[in-house]
Amino acid sequence: MKFIIDNLALIAIALVSGGMLLWSSFSRGGGGSGGVSTAEAVRLMNRDKGVMIDVCEATEHAAGHCVGARNIPLGELEQRAAELPKNKQLPVLLMCQSGARAARAAGKLRKLGYANAVPVAGGLRAWREAGLPVEKG
Repeated sequence: MKFIIDNLALIAIALVSGGMLLWSSFSRGGGGSGGVSTAEAVRLMNRDKGVMIDVCEATEHAAGHCVGARNIPLGELEQRAAELPKNKQLPVLLMCQSGARAARAAGKLRKLGYANAVPVAGGLRAWREAGLPVEKG
């Protein structure tokens, strides 16, 4: 009991920091609206043959996008579903400028049967900040 009383502040800090770690992992994980990190996106593309779909408008896509991303604007996603992977079990990574449109696109694709459709958290902004390759055109 004396140990707990003497170290109450340290115990409180440990509990709060542990709770924050748990909260952040549950709020991001599992394909939620927060999406996957850029590092996880690269892993999914390299190891699991994931496909990157840029849901920005064509002009935004031409101004800059991650290397190898296919451009299918959010508003055209259902109409251009034939351009999506035939294998609905492959990871489909969705990218936009900030991640907001990509999260909506992930929801639409899950309704179409793409169980592994996930947005990239932070979008192209986070991709650039991570120093990952971007191309224009």
